[in-house]
Amino acid sequence: MSYRETEHLRVLIANERKDRLALVAPIVAALGHEVIAREILVADVGAVTARERPDVALVGLGESSEHALGLIERIVQEAACPVILLIHAPDPGFVKEASKRGIFAYITDAEAKDWQSSIDIVLRRFAEYHDLEGAFGRRAVTERAKGILMERHSVGEKAAFEMLRTESRASNRKLVDIASAVVDGHHLLPRIPREAERAQ
Repeated sequence: MSYRETEHLRVLIANERKDRLALVAPIVAALGHEVIAREILVADVGAVTARERPDVALVGLGESSEHALGLIERIVQEAACPVILLIHAPDPGFVKEASKRGIFAYITDAEAKDWQSSIDIVLRRFAEYHDLEGAFGRRAVTERAKGILMERHSVGEKAAFEMLRTESRASNRKLVDIASAVVDGHHLLPRIPREAERAQ
């Protein structure tokens, strides 16, 4: 996933108050974006993002409360896109707790003129986060595959990596794909008896 500034975004807006949805929609449209869904049941935002695949979700919760923080945690866990919190006025304590739960940014009603820059920043951060997450994931898979090969073939780390690289070249597949195949198939292979078991 990589960040690329987009003039036209698909946006989901959510608020339990219909009057707030009516205020947010024209602001989003004025920025040149498309409101693809309006959700009144805020708790369902995560599921809706999975179905509609918006580029970003703008979610208003109305008040700074434990109930709102609970909704934020659920939304972020389920959402398939970055989530921006819409609040009436800055509340440092609430914003801090919301960020711990995965909110990428917040926007206040008074900052309508700055919404676009906030959205751009959030999309960039979201892309960077997933790029980093992907890099760590690929590294973890490769390390796990090397460990499996080292154990099964009684070789060192360098030799295990060379085995992965050789197979990658021979099959014209990415090294991480080879590593994934090793890890995925590991549980299907017969268990290697330990030295103590062999001696019995």
